[in-house]
Amino acid sequence: MIRLSFGLLLVAVFLVIAIALIGEPGVASLTWLGWQVNTTAAAAVLVIGLLAFVATVFWRAVIWLLQSPARARKAAIETRRREGRDALTRGFLAAAAGDGPGARRQAFRAAQYSDEAPGLVRLLAARAAEAAQDGAAAQLAYEAMLGFADMRLAAHRGLMQIALGRGDAAEALRQASAAFGLTESAPWAWQALLENRLAAGDWDGGLALIETALARKIVSPLIADRARAAFETAKAATLEAKTASGGPSSEAINLATAAARARPDFTPAAVIAARLRSQEGRGQRAEALIEAAWRARPHPALWRAWRDLHTDETPPARARRLADLALIHPDHRESRILQVEQALISGDGVAALAAARALEGEPLTRRLADLQARLRLALGRPSESREWLARGATAPLEADWSDIGEDGRAFTYAPGDWGRIVGAYAERGEILHPRFERGESAYGELPRIPADYVESQPFNATPWREAAEQGAANAPIFDDDDFGEVLTAGDSAAPPPPSRALGGRSKGR
Repeated sequence: MIRLSFGLLLVAVFLVIAIALIGEPGVASLTWLGWQVNTTAAAAVLVIGLLAFVATVFWRAVIWLLQSPARARKAAIETRRREGRDALTRGFLAAAAGDGPGARRQAFRAAQYSDEAPGLVRLLAARAAEAAQDGAAAQLAYEAMLGFADMRLAAHRGLMQIALGRGDAAEALRQASAAFGLTESAPWAWQALLENRLAAGDWDGGLALIETALARKIVSPLIADRARAAFETAKAATLEAKTASGGPSSEAINLATAAARARPDFTPAAVIAARLRSQEGRGQRAEALIEAAWRARPHPALWRAWRDLHTDETPPARARRLADLALIHPDHRESRILQVEQALISGDGVAALAAARALEGEPLTRRLADLQARLRLALGRPSESREWLARGATAPLEADWSDIGEDGRAFTYAPGDWGRIVGAYAERGEILHPRFERGESAYGELPRIPADYVESQPFNATPWREAAEQGAANAPIFDDDDFGEVLTAGDSAAPPPPSRALGGRSKGR
């Protein structure tokens, strides 16, 4: 308003100047209460403009004085708001840095100044108490937040973390369940519930959670598919362990088969499904499952399951079947190892040595050292065999090979291990190896090296090779257990003993 009046005054001044320059000042007369004033028009315009400006300034001054109390209150409110924002910012930064006393001081300041953000003040009080390691105060702060609808989700999460910190799994699960029921978008609550199902071996509950998470779009369809297959496999493995003496249950067979078909890259599903299908006499279906899994991800447990599908074949016939499987992925490491194994089974040490040359660039592991030792013994080189055993004694284990237990069965894990396997595969598509992580013994550990020995009978000259070449049905298959006996037999002229059977199947690798 003052700026407008000042502008009008300037216009009046310019008009007066213009009138004076053209020499026509004009006449202005004013009669009021007996007074008469005569002047030029230019002077009258100038006086009127000046009076208007003075009146405007006076009026604005009066208004400014009248609005002083409201202006003071507004300034005070803005100061408190600014102080409150500053206290909240500094408090959360202090809590994130682990400065408990500093965070509590700022929380106290925020409670005094921040009237417009009570939720943030309460949250800062809880975080400050956590930073100060005052669990009781933090719990009280979170419990106070439960009384406000917009703060309940954060309160449940805070209470869950406190319960986990003191080892109260039941209370943590209760808080996660309450949070999961409040909203459809709480991934942390779903994750907590899922971890509980995995730890408890509750495969049905885990499957239900996966379906709920997929419907709420908490997880992607890919993760849901992997998790579903992993849960079904874990349940099938549990059922298989419970009904080991009474034969496979139809539920276990159906679950493992569905998982293997949905996710061929999940090796445990294919191995367990093939094992169960073989036990019920469905060998062709088992072969199809193994072949699909081998195409997706070759694994030593797969070719061992493939090998054991037929128990009434000669070593050459078995070797031919293994060679067919190896041809699916001829350049894969497992296929190269399989080519050596099938040559050893057929009794062709020369072919086994040629196949082993493809493994020369591979890092040495205990499994490869054992394979090379058996190969050298098949070629009639016991001294070289012992050298490979010595090298293998300090070589690292193989992760995939650790999935085969000491009894020769693959993926016979406890429920706790299955929980970790399911979680890793569902989240990242990786197959976890619990025995490998723990450094536990797997199938076919290196046999004991004798302290002294004499030159033993060349392997290629034994009746074992002759029987294999003739295709005898009862020809022994050379495996790890026989290997230890042959190596320590000294100068015995007897051939390697026949393989001991596991449920009617050879134990050879």
